[in-house]
Formats: sequence, C-alpha cells, structure tokens
Amino acid sequence: MTKKLLYLVVGLVIAAVIMVLAYILIPLSQNESWNSWLTASDVPIRFLVVLIGAVLVLGVYYFTRENAAWTVGTREVVYMGIGAALYGVLSFIFNGSVIAVPSVSQVALRPGIVIPILFGYLFGPVVGFFTGVVGNTIGDLLSGWVSPQWSFGNGLIGLISGMVFLFADKKRSLNALLIVSAVLAALATVIWVMNRSEVNQMAAPWDQPLTILAGVSALVGLAIVAAIRFIWNKNIDVVASVVWGSLGIVIGIGFAAISDIWVNGYSPVTAVVGEFLPAAGPNLIQAAILVPLLLVAYRAVQKMTGR
Repeated sequence: MTKKLLYLVVGLVIAAVIMVLAYILIPLSQNESWNSWLTASDVPIRFLVVLIGAVLVLGVYYFTRENAAWTVGTREVVYMGIGAALYGVLSFIFNGSVIAVPSVSQVALRPGIVIPILFGYLFGPVVGFFTGVVGNTIGDLLSGWVSPQWSFGNGLIGLISGMVFLFADKKRSLNALLIVSAVLAALATVIWVMNRSEVNQMAAPWDQPLTILAGVSALVGLAIVAAIRFIWNKNIDVVASVVWGSLGIVIGIGFAAISDIWVNGYSPVTAVVGEFLPAAGPNLIQAAILVPLLLVAYRAVQKMTGR
C-alpha cells in the first residue's frame, strides 16, 4: 500500500469511527440507550451508502493514483484537523438553529459550506474530503443527531473541489464542468416544476409547497457561478475555485439526497424537490458569493506573509 493510499484509507476509517461514536455519544448525552440507536433499522443502509461512497472515492483514487494531488504530508494533516474543527463548529452554529430552510428533512442555511470547498481547492482532495466528512459529523454530533450519508456527501464536496489538483492547467475543462453542474441543476428544477405540490415537512411554513425562490435557487446559484466564470475570466484562480466548488455541491448534495430514497424511503421526486433543491440551491448561492471573497483574502495574506 502506497503512502498516498494509506492516508486516504486512514481518513475514511477515521470518518467511519467518528460516525459510530456519534451513534453512541448522542444517546448517552440524552439519557437514552446507545444500543437502540446503533441497532435502529436504518443504520445498516446508512453505512452501506457510506461504504458505496468510499468504494467510489477509492475508485477515483485508483485511476488517478500517479497524480501528486493525493500526496499527504505533515502540512496536509494539520490542515485536515483545522478544516474539520472549523467546519464542525460552523456546522453546529448553523444547523437549523439560525435559519432553517423549508424541506422534508433538516436543512439550514450554512455559509460554512465554503470551508470544505476552500480547504479542498487550496490543499488537495484528501484534505477537502476529510474536512467535509469529519467536520459535518462533528457538527451533527454537537447538534444531537447523526446522518452518515449526508456527512459523506459533504466530504464529496471537499474532495471534488480538490480535484482541480489533478490538472496542471486550471483552465482545463472549466466550461464543461460548469455545463455538467448546470444540466443537473436544470434537471432538478424541471422535476420541481412538474411537482409543485411537493410539501415541506420539517420547517415553517409547515406542509406548504416549496417557494418559487427555493425551487429556482439552484439555477440562480449556477447563474452567479456562470457570471463569475465570464466576468472574472482573467482570474482563473477564483473561477476555478467556484466552478469546482459548485460541481462538488451538486454531486455531494445529490449523493446524499438520492441516498435517502433508500435510507428514508423517499420517492425520487421527494428526494430531489424536498431535499436536493433546498440544500444545494442555497449552498450554491452562498459558495458563489463567499468563496471568491475568502480566496482573494487568503491570497492577499499569502502575499503579505510570503507563504
């Protein structure tokens, strides 16, 4: 086993261990039986989804294993810890306690989504993945619930954001990546248009269809990304971070939402309209606005400190 693969596998194992610990610690903190949580009927399918996701990640690694993007050293390990801790705290702060988004599950406005995107984009796919999956699990643990497949989806956001490292030229395939994200978001929006009666169950206003703003939010977010792509076309650094980050959101949130067809027994329409759009849309908008600002600030500090 190579050192690169070892670090990736260790990251996956640590993420799984923290997920299991969450199933033990949360009920204990609520004076409940941890055994009843771990033996709940949906636990096997949740971890099966995570296992499938892990196999997919290892598959991506296998086909690109010669690339230096997967290299992890002391510097990357430190950033993994910092990113996970920072994302965990921000996830806890914004986990439904500030602004809940009408949906069929626990969805909230989470500006902290920029953390796995930036850590992946700046420090590589392994750092981004660890930041997303472990950070989200920590945030959920502190909030009093656990959803392994959604934590893994957050890990995919960071992983995909870091896959820019696979290309020596950051300009490569940016338009194609943007088109892929736009097509997937458009497809989800079409499904919403055809199923406008799908109702929200978890946040006020109760049992009401998604608002028009929520329904088109994914397209709005990608419209902002497209504007950045063509207005800031001379700043490839900013453009690449936003385009790769948006693709990460679409795929990561899509993975988690679609998995709930089997985990929670949702219909495909409910998974798309009730979970994907309310989660992915606001995340795309927040990322399109905040990622460029934070990246520019980071580059400025880098220049000032000479690092």
